[in-house]
Amino acid sequence: MGVSRKLNFLITGVSSGFGRAFADAALQAGHSVIGTVRNQEAKREFENIAPGGAKAIVLDVTDFSSIDGAIASAVEGVSPIDVLVNNAGYGHEGALEESSLDEMRRQFDVNVFGAVAMIKAVLPSMRARRSGHIINITSMGGFITMPGIAYYCGSKFALEGISETLAKEVADFGIKVTAVAPGSFRTDWAGRSMVRSPRSIPDYDAVIDPIRSARQDKSGRQLGDPAKAAQVLLDIACAPDAPVHLLLGRDAVKLVREKMAKMGEDIDAWEKVSVSTDFQ
Repeated sequence: MGVSRKLNFLITGVSSGFGRAFADAALQAGHSVIGTVRNQEAKREFENIAPGGAKAIVLDVTDFSSIDGAIASAVEGVSPIDVLVNNAGYGHEGALEESSLDEMRRQFDVNVFGAVAMIKAVLPSMRARRSGHIINITSMGGFITMPGIAYYCGSKFALEGISETLAKEVADFGIKVTAVAPGSFRTDWAGRSMVRSPRSIPDYDAVIDPIRSARQDKSGRQLGDPAKAAQVLLDIACAPDAPVHLLLGRDAVKLVREKMAKMGEDIDAWEKVSVSTDFQ
């Protein structure tokens, strides 16, 4: 079911990539968008896209103590938030042994804690109105893994689990929650937006270096179209039948299906061992 009324979107990270594609699609469809940006120049640029429809707030989603006040000021005098799109995030690449705990904390602060803080800021109003839709942009990396992105996959696995749990908690309030998991799309995720830990342990050369090179070579030539993803997001916004989990991209569907099939095989193969631990 598509959207039939004007909605007020709050989208994090609208300066580029998925966030900009989502915001552009919503504005072109006649909706209003409050977008988070990182500086005043980006704020002016975003608001000039659609004067009166596009509003930007300078906000770092890891500045948790500022989020409630920033959102309250942004919605003052306008309609409340109908749809929250937690898009802000980035990828970290590096073998786990070579990657610092500080890098892991930063990855989880942005990709997990920032998203949860935004949810907590809008949820009271949605619950009071008995309506709303929370859309968390995760990744096929929230289902599958590959060497070199342990911190990233860990953060997206976490957000998938949080989304599914939250959906069960708020279902009776008329609030929908959808975790949207894209595959490889033509954004700058694998380009300048990615944080890469320096290589330092030669033992990992054979497993990390080819994957890192392939990812960099593929950047900008991925199969997924962000504009088409944005249209899907509009189609599910506030739809009563919106799914809790939604994969985007042919590669995501293929790889996640393969992962689930392999997991099923492992469960079957080890079932006797698994059930042997129960009291008899």
